This record gives sequence, C-alpha cells and structure tokens, in this order.
Amino acid sequence: MTSITLINPADESVIQTVEHSTIERVDDAVARAVDAQRRWAALAPLERASALRRFASAVDGDLENLARLEVANSGHPIGQARWEAGHVRDVLTYYSAAPERMLGSQIPVAGGLDVTFLEPLGVVGIIVPWNFPMTIAAWGFAPALAAGNAVLLKPAEWTPLTALRLGELAIVAGLPEGLFTVLPGRGDVVGERFVTHPLVRKIVFTGSTVTGKKVMAGCADQVKAVTLELGGKSANVVFADSDLEKAAATAPYAVFENAGQDCCARSRILVERSVLDRFLELLEPAVAGVRVGSPTEDSTEMGPLVSAAHLAKVRSYVPDDSQVAFRGTAPDGAGFWFPPTVLLPGSRTDRVVTEEIFGPVVSILAFDDEADAIALANDSIYGLSGSIWTRDIGRAIRVSRAIESGNLSVNSHSSVRYSTPFGGFKQSGLGRELGPDAAAAFTETKNVFISSD
Repeated sequence: MTSITLINPADESVIQTVEHSTIERVDDAVARAVDAQRRWAALAPLERASALRRFASAVDGDLENLARLEVANSGHPIGQARWEAGHVRDVLTYYSAAPERMLGSQIPVAGGLDVTFLEPLGVVGIIVPWNFPMTIAAWGFAPALAAGNAVLLKPAEWTPLTALRLGELAIVAGLPEGLFTVLPGRGDVVGERFVTHPLVRKIVFTGSTVTGKKVMAGCADQVKAVTLELGGKSANVVFADSDLEKAAATAPYAVFENAGQDCCARSRILVERSVLDRFLELLEPAVAGVRVGSPTEDSTEMGPLVSAAHLAKVRSYVPDDSQVAFRGTAPDGAGFWFPPTVLLPGSRTDRVVTEEIFGPVVSILAFDDEADAIALANDSIYGLSGSIWTRDIGRAIRVSRAIESGNLSVNSHSSVRYSTPFGGFKQSGLGRELGPDAAAAFTETKNVFISSD
C-alpha cells in the first residue's frame, strides 16, 4: 500500500489521500536529520530556546486550523480538539525553557575537577498513536528538540493530518531544514526502519503493549534507548466514605472522554459493596447526560470511534448477552458510533475486566474493604493511571502508595499535566514523559575528569 484514503469517522466521507513514506525516504530523512542535528546542537542555548518559542507561536496562530483538522481526521469534539492544539503550544513553551537549564554537575573528587555534561543523543524517532495525535507527538518532540536532538515523527496511519501540519509550522517558525521531519506511513515500514536504522539513537513509542514489546525487542539489537507508553486498564476506586454524588457525576468523563480511546481511561470502576446500589443510581443519569453527537458542535462531549475496524473491535466486547447495566445514547446512520455502555460483569476474570477495550465501555465491580480494593486494582498486567475517592486522608495516602500505577488522582480524575511526569508501571510502559526531567531523557551523561596536576 503506497497511500491511505482518510475517512471522516463522524460521517464516513472521504477527507483526502496521504502518500506513505518509503524506506528510501526514511533513510534520506535520517541523513538530513544527522546533519541538521549537529548544527542545531552547536547553537547557543538561547538560540534553540528562541526557536522553540517561535514554534510555539506558530502553533498558537494556527490553533483553530489544527483543531478542525483533528475533528475531521479523528472525530474529536471541537472543544477537546481546541484544548489539544493549545496543549501542543503549551508543551513547546514549557520546554523552550529547557535549553538554558540543561545542567550538568560538579562532583567533588581528589586530584582535580570532575564535571558532567548532558549530551544530546542525536536523531530520535517518535512513533505516535491515533487516539491523541497532536498531544502525544508534542510530548516527544518538544523535549527532544529542547535537548539538542533532531526528530523524525511517524504519525499513525489513520490520523496523520495534524502531524503533517505541525511539520509545516516548524518550517514556518524557522527550524532548520531536516531537524523535524514528519514521515506518514505504515508501521512495518517507517516505524520498523526507525528501530533498525543505526543512526536513530532513541525510539519513543506510544501504542499497544503488543507492538511496544516488538519495538523494545528490536531496539535491544542495537542497545537503542526506548521510551514506551502502552496500554492501560485503570481503576476508579470509590470508597463508601467518599462524596458519592461527585464520584458518580465525574466517572463517565473519566472513561468516555475521546469515546474511551484513552490509555488512561478509568475503565474499571471499583465500588465498596455497601454503597454499590446507591452509586449505580447516581451513575445512570450521569451516563445518560453525556452529550454524544457531531464533533463539530461546541456542546458535544463525545464523538465517534476512529474507524470502522475499531468499531467492530469494540462491539466484539459487548455481545447481545452481555450484562449491561445501562447505556447512554449515540447517533444513528453514518459514522462509527458506539453509545456509552456500563457493564456489570459476573466475574473478576471476565475479558471486559482484564482486557483494554479502548472504547466507551466500563465495567463495575464491588469490593469488600480497603485490602480487597487494593488487590482488585492491582489485579492487572497494566498500571498506568487511576483514581481514588475517599474523605479519609490516611486512606488516600495508604491506597495511593499501594496501587501499582504511575499516575493517580485523589478525588479527581486528572492524569496528564505537561509540568509533571507521566508513565506507567508493569506492562503499561517504560520511562517517563513530560515534567521537568523529560528533556534529560533525550541525553547521555558524559563525565569528564580534569587533573589538577
């Protein structure tokens, strides 16, 4: 396949055709990136910082266009897409401060002076998924560029449009030719060549755990650095002493945002048995209140799934005999629509409890006490995100320390801030993105001893 025809997931209309990159084009981009990176790293830190601020400004001037591209290509509601475009700008702005703060250290030793330097890796390959094409791309390319690297970015086959536009905006902002190149195409062509090319020194991959393991294995052949942000089956733990009204009112948005196509989705709601019935009573109207509809409407809170293939996958988890507690609504007719769905599985080992569905489907399970809640939350190969609802501060501390997850919220559902680290435990990933240390993850520490003799 040399190209892909992009389909609007809300109405199934044809958007455009995008040509796929070949291995030869990837190799050419690597060669140009190597040259551009050397020149970029040689610039004064202030010059690199200024260039990233110009990039942020170019994104800021194109926010509405970027948002509209995401609505058409990914089916994201326009309000969400505007936030995502603004987030890209904000991530670039945040990491524009990093070039002047890439601090080494001076270590006391006998006989001389010992200092360390943070040296850029060189060329970094970033492979992003289709669920949040803009934001997740920025989590990789902004700190990588700030640390003095060149970036090759492979967007997901289904959702390349905002990445391609960001590549254009980088040129508009004056970034050197070849420093930031967007290469749409197949994973088994472009992505695999990132992994196998000896001059690509690090891979940042966000996607499924199955594919992430293959990427990691491929990187091992060259002892190539890798950051992986993979799957999730996060728990939303609701204790009897919590504010049940608030917990129930917010729970739908913790799992149905982006139609559940979110690795941080709290797709398991664990409720203390004594308040399960009351929680369900409160949850049903909250689910019914989720506004599902055209992503072009400002009032829409949930849009369609990204593709017909993904819709079929999600449907396979909810056959006709499923134990459905209640459902929200979704449009009829054209488009890849699936209603918000709440399940009451009969077993803690049911596949809807253990597997990542990546759609607007949530399972509710009862637990007996704090120890049972922790055990149930941890009964997963994943450990990415989660929430804990309780008014007991001691319990909040105990449970948050005991749950095996990289990102937890107490009495809220926050997962991602560009100023704090993000990443998973267990098979949810390896390494961390975002936060004050992200740029350092794109460097090697060089130690230099200078003799005083």
